[in-house]
Amino acid sequence: MQADVKTLENGAAGTIELNDSIFGLDPRPDILHRVVTWQLNKRRQGTHSTKTPHFVSGSGKKIYKQKGTGGARHGYKRAGQFRKGAVIFGPLPRSHATDLPIKVRKLGLRTALSTKRAEGKLIVLDVAKLDEGKTKVLAGKLKGLGLANALVIDGGELDVNFARAAQNLPLIDVLPAQGANVYDILRRDALVLTKAAVEALEARLK
Repeated sequence: MQADVKTLENGAAGTIELNDSIFGLDPRPDILHRVVTWQLNKRRQGTHSTKTPHFVSGSGKKIYKQKGTGGARHGYKRAGQFRKGAVIFGPLPRSHATDLPIKVRKLGLRTALSTKRAEGKLIVLDVAKLDEGKTKVLAGKLKGLGLANALVIDGGELDVNFARAAQNLPLIDVLPAQGANVYDILRRDALVLTKAAVEALEARLK
């Protein structure tokens, strides 16, 4: 399939051929859900922690004899039912990461790209470069393209001025092609790819 190529000034810059196996797949919400869940699980720090009886300060001596007191049979004061006692079965530091086959990850990225194209929210730019790293300049160019909430993906390296200008735009994200991922594509309304990004993604996902 073919797609029109635009310039940052919203001018025409010819057309580009898009690979059907990457940009022409049917929607698969189940695959997108699996990949996004996998990504967000990996991002969790897992540093939540509580003190078990082993880590609570205090004596381990039995507080009174087992029988004959008329009270409950307690061991030490560090037990969870006492004030300043331990937390029983509380959370401990661990990894929340889950496994996901590489084939499913690649299918998720292809599906995300295809979904944006099917929704008419995929724009292909000739290049994403600026002469100066001014946010006002970039904001004006994006407004001309009708972009207020978008992810811009460039080739192997980002243009320094373009990346610097985009830093102060709250709903505009910029990534190199190797950083393209399902979560960031879906969290923004529009997807903007440069010609270099299209080539890099097709080489990565073929």
